[in-house]
Amino acid sequence: MDEAALREQLAMLGASLFQRGYSVGTAGNISVRLPDGYLMTPTNSCLGRLDPARISKLAPDWSHVGGDKPSKEVFMHRAVLTARPDAGAVVHLHSTYATAIGCLAEPGETAPIPPLTPYFVMRVGRTLPVIRYYRPGDAAMEADIHAAAKDAKAVLLANHGPVVSGKTLADAVHAAEELEESARLALLLRGAPARTLTPAQVDDLLSTFG
Repeated sequence: MDEAALREQLAMLGASLFQRGYSVGTAGNISVRLPDGYLMTPTNSCLGRLDPARISKLAPDWSHVGGDKPSKEVFMHRAVLTARPDAGAVVHLHSTYATAIGCLAEPGETAPIPPLTPYFVMRVGRTLPVIRYYRPGDAAMEADIHAAAKDAKAVLLANHGPVVSGKTLADAVHAAEELEESARLALLLRGAPARTLTPAQVDDLLSTFG
């Protein structure tokens, strides 16, 4: 997919996330890896009203070279994309249920959402590290995100929201959606004797789909 098509897809998927309540106001940001750099949603932009032509473009060294000024959380995307060379996109949301889990889980936890369904394991993986709280826009969180992302497709920022990667932009969006629905399911089942997938079942899924 060329850059023009990726810009259109980013705007379309951003609007879909916004319309379905995964993002509100100007919350959340998305990035996509290009052969010659990166695309990034602009600062203070609404995912529901992105103009493909105004989406920020960054050079391979992450300097701003085109479009509107990029999100102030560009370091968050850099942390994941440099840690995961196989990742083609990153989605950061403030989605309600995942953020709720991030308010309940302890920083340092690696499985705040249990493996309740195969789809969570297939799209998000075995672990979801919880990164300690940082003020929004604080670049000091980059090192923690980078370290955690080396072994995890997604991380959960305490009291903030999820940061999710995927091989493609569509994969990252689908994984972010699956994480949100899995968080919702975990909260619905909180305190109940829910049956989770066994370690062997998780291993089987990861060996087949991971």
